[in-house]
Amino acid sequence: MKKITIALAGNPNCGKTTLFNSLTGMRRHVGNWPGKTVTIERKEGKIVYDDTTLEIVDLPGTYSLSGRSLEEEIAVGYLLNEKPDVVVNIADAAHLERNLYVTLQLIELGVPLILALNMNRYAEAEGIVIDIRQLSRMLGIPVVKIEAVDETGKDDLIKAILARPAPSAKMIQYDRELEEHIREVTAVTGSRWSAIQALIHGSEIPEVEKIRSHLAGIYGTKPGEIFADQRYGFIAGILREAADRKEAGGKNRSERIDKIVTGTWLGFPIFLAVMYLIFQIVFTVGAPIMDLIDEGFGLLAGLAAAGLAGIAAPDWVLSLISDGVIGGVGSVVVFLPNIFLLFLLLSILEDSGYLARVAVIMDRVMHKLGLHGKSFIPMILGFGCSVPAIMAARTLETKRERFLTILITPFMSCGARLPVYLLLVGIFFAGWSQGLVMFSLYLLGILVALISGILLRKTLFTGESSAFVLEMPPYRLPTIKGVLIHAGEKSW
Repeated sequence: MKKITIALAGNPNCGKTTLFNSLTGMRRHVGNWPGKTVTIERKEGKIVYDDTTLEIVDLPGTYSLSGRSLEEEIAVGYLLNEKPDVVVNIADAAHLERNLYVTLQLIELGVPLILALNMNRYAEAEGIVIDIRQLSRMLGIPVVKIEAVDETGKDDLIKAILARPAPSAKMIQYDRELEEHIREVTAVTGSRWSAIQALIHGSEIPEVEKIRSHLAGIYGTKPGEIFADQRYGFIAGILREAADRKEAGGKNRSERIDKIVTGTWLGFPIFLAVMYLIFQIVFTVGAPIMDLIDEGFGLLAGLAAAGLAGIAAPDWVLSLISDGVIGGVGSVVVFLPNIFLLFLLLSILEDSGYLARVAVIMDRVMHKLGLHGKSFIPMILGFGCSVPAIMAARTLETKRERFLTILITPFMSCGARLPVYLLLVGIFFAGWSQGLVMFSLYLLGILVALISGILLRKTLFTGESSAFVLEMPPYRLPTIKGVLIHAGEKSW
């Protein structure tokens, strides 16, 4: 049986992991990228199509392949060292200009490439019409329209993969000055990709540094910005030929909503109202299910006790099984409905696009700590569990920000504290006040975290925070399957 190794690459929030889950049917292996001191999940899966095994690797989402972040370093390292047979670049059709930046870098990298345009229904709702034949001709690679959330275009994509595309012959051409110096550096580094990277990031080779200084003097800016400007200029030319924008009813819908939910006056109150509603739902809906589970384990313990008494088992055995094993497991499982509901609601917020807005809203507060809004995402995850929340701090740009975020995240009330809160609130409060008290406990955790952050910033972690740049994904209706998968994985 033949085997084809496929790497999925693209921006965050482009539907890459949704496509991976859809293709592999969740039959996947999850591990860590080897040789890295910071944990980033590595997902691998297999499917069999006719007589061919397709081995699929989901690369970390990146906005570029410049190797500045750990995700970019891992993606480039895999593509250069593992050399997959096919790279499928998933792109958000509604935000093609930003997504094609990675596409151009993949072409420069010289990998066999397929461009899979996802979220076409959102693009059409905003009046964006894409000519995939023209786009394919201009990029020199196969282009396929798909919808990661269903079966649309999946067969076309698999057929394109089985056809084993060759690397694109249509390399981006920079202006004459840049191309001349790229050729000079390529003669030293051995490849066009490494030459461009050396010109952007610098090199220990004196000749390369002289060329970088020369370019900075001519263009009046850093080499990295020179390449970025010309790449976006190339993309603009492609989109003029291959995409058309017409008026549509859904155009700028996300922007209209953002004027309200991220506004100066309403943004923070809306966020507090949403969190309050979440805790009310968790408590109100979860309580009856908890009671049923508690009664079920009570009946099971009674049946076990009666059965053991019937065979004249010693009292210590009876107590061990009915009170220790069954009662002990029951005391933990009884809180699972609330934990699952909390993760379910947070997954809905994340998949709908609102959680990214929370980061923007909280950016104003987080700057007081010398952090930015992106640091609030691990803190929000800390409501579920501090371990993945602390791991999420790896996405922050600087070591100072990572450590400061890690130190204040445990003040968030994680799922392990939820049973204690539920027990105390259930005993001492009743009715509608239960949700309010729970909300207050979580709010208190945030307040203590902020105070601790201010103290840490003024003592151990002095300095300025880095610039905050975060993609604002369009608002989308979360899929039932996607939300259940996320909530199930986190609860498990």
